[in-house]
Amino acid sequence: QLEFITPFQLYFNPDLIFRKFQIWRLITNFLFFGPLGFSFFFNMIFLYRYCRMLEEGSFRGRTADFVFMFLFGGFLMTLFGLFASLFFLGQAFTIMLVYVWSRRNPYIRMNFFGLLNFQAPFLPWVLMGFSLLLGNSIIIDLLGIAVGHIYYFLEDVFPNQPGGKKLLLTPGFLRMVFDTPEEDPNYNPLPEDRPEHQRRGQHQNEQQHPQ
Repeated sequence: QLEFITPFQLYFNPDLIFRKFQIWRLITNFLFFGPLGFSFFFNMIFLYRYCRMLEEGSFRGRTADFVFMFLFGGFLMTLFGLFASLFFLGQAFTIMLVYVWSRRNPYIRMNFFGLLNFQAPFLPWVLMGFSLLLGNSIIIDLLGIAVGHIYYFLEDVFPNQPGGKKLLLTPGFLRMVFDTPEEDPNYNPLPEDRPEHQRRGQHQNEQQHPQ
């Protein structure tokens, strides 16, 4: 908005990425949502809301899996972007998050601007219809829905089918970085590392039961 940089330095361009080594475009094309306006704030609200609900809901305590979903979705969208004239994929990423949340919460009733009442799984399609009414291309929305469905199917549906198995395995290095190791229940910390109330209780116990 301050014009320190322009969208032309951010958009997805395979030729500039692979020939000019402008690798940052693989990331920045997900971070631009257009100029300040209704569409921008609409995307920001939905991105924040459903990213937060996923993180606090089905991904609680599974930060590495959450990050892996980001990487998997971004990878598929980038592959599609190689064969289509798509310049910015941020909105598709938002729709992907909405789709995954909606399929994992199928019985929640939604209300869209007080006009429509529907079950959560219809939310991505309602957003696509709303985008169509605003005169936007629905290709980006369809891409987000498709990638979200691929992730949902591979993560939640296929492993529970007869003969199915979990195909999306979070890499170990992501777990090392993002997931805190579980505490050993048998670990007995040194006295100076224990909380004050535990040290006080142990001191009183030693006075009552001297060795």
